[in-house]
Amino acid sequence: MNERTDKLFSQFSAVSGAGGHLFNKTKGDRYIWGTVIMLAISSILVVYSATGSLAYKMNHGNTEIYLFKQLSFIIIGLLMIYFLHLVNYTLYSKVSLVLFLISIPLLVYTLFFGAEINEGSRWIKVPVINLTFQTSDFAKLALFMYLSRQLSRKQEVIKDFKKGFLPLIIPVAFTCILIMPANLSNALLTGATSLLLLFIGRASFKHILVVVCIALLPVLLIVGIAVTTHQKDDEKPAAKSAMATALTSVGRVGTWVRRVQDFMYAKKDATPYQLQQAKMAIANGGIFFGLGPGNSQARNYLPQAYNDFIFNVIIEEYGLLGGAFIMFMYLVFLYRCISIFRRCPFAFGALLALALSFTLAIQATANMAVAVGLMPVTGVTLPLVSMGGSSFLFTCAAIGIILSVARNVEQLEGLPPSPKGGQEELPAVIPNDGYSAKTQTKPTLKTGESAQNQGGALFIQKGAAKPGNK
Repeated sequence: MNERTDKLFSQFSAVSGAGGHLFNKTKGDRYIWGTVIMLAISSILVVYSATGSLAYKMNHGNTEIYLFKQLSFIIIGLLMIYFLHLVNYTLYSKVSLVLFLISIPLLVYTLFFGAEINEGSRWIKVPVINLTFQTSDFAKLALFMYLSRQLSRKQEVIKDFKKGFLPLIIPVAFTCILIMPANLSNALLTGATSLLLLFIGRASFKHILVVVCIALLPVLLIVGIAVTTHQKDDEKPAAKSAMATALTSVGRVGTWVRRVQDFMYAKKDATPYQLQQAKMAIANGGIFFGLGPGNSQARNYLPQAYNDFIFNVIIEEYGLLGGAFIMFMYLVFLYRCISIFRRCPFAFGALLALALSFTLAIQATANMAVAVGLMPVTGVTLPLVSMGGSSFLFTCAAIGIILSVARNVEQLEGLPPSPKGGQEELPAVIPNDGYSAKTQTKPTLKTGESAQNQGGALFIQKGAAKPGNK
């Protein structure tokens, strides 16, 4: 009998060459890398299918133009993730204030001089490369960096309204107010993520509840206008028109009111065209395997099938199982980010990873909820799946930062024990991000202070700790 010639994996030589060097330097959470790759592959398949007819009409039969465009964005995005995950995450704490201060004038400029696309002034056009980017995406990224930094530094006064809460909520209010006129849904999602981060960062629940009540006022106002101006069957059109014109002539209020009315009152025959086609796409997909890749019918009729309503194309071509797979990918991504939050010993890194993961998960949830008719139509894309643009690149930047935190957590967990029985001191590349801790052990506390581990992140609080407690 011939001897077996199989080798153990440990006997294989290391991957060599440029690609091997790149692979060997790739760190961070492997599950997050896997979900990013799977969503990117899904994006290539679905975007190519959803844009086929559009590309044929707009580009003289060249149906591959949007495919290559999406491939370009994915390659650039993956490179961004790779290089950003190599950067020590504490650098993002140092530049967060500068980025936030840059985002405010950008939002103001966009509000008054931005390029108007789809009835909203949300974009700035870069003159040289002729590329438009949505400044709210940059502002959200900068805000969550700055908010995480301030939360990690104000733990001793976090319950105080003037010293702790007010300096945190003012940047959030400024950002959301500047985003709201052009993109109400984005402003609401940004505000919700910020308040959730403040809650996890131990801000006073009473203060957060006051902010929630204030933020609900414009939402309730829009719903109230939608209800009072809705034209019933026995109402004269002229009376309704006069009332609606007076209340909905300011900015995009008319668009928001109309979307709320469509969501609340539209009957089968009166359902807006876009929602009709979205529901037909889901019905065509069925439960199991759908119509198959490239066989979507709704893509020829559904507006924004490659962007805001790409989830409907996924269900139509791959069935409810395909839609469930996409949802599962986002759940895995969120779960792994929460795991990073629990394992990260420093508050800034833990809060930053959680904030960026929450904003992507909430955005994905909102997009899918709109697609299946559980929410009024917004303008929110499906992260990493919708056709590429500035939103895709800023999503990749956020994931790169999350993986940077994960990479540093892996380095911390891989430190060998010191001869004294504790953890070895952190190397210089992993400096302190807001506390007095220079080792992986708990920070040295002053008299009257105690260290609370909340989800793996160290928070210093006043308490009855004994002097010299370590």
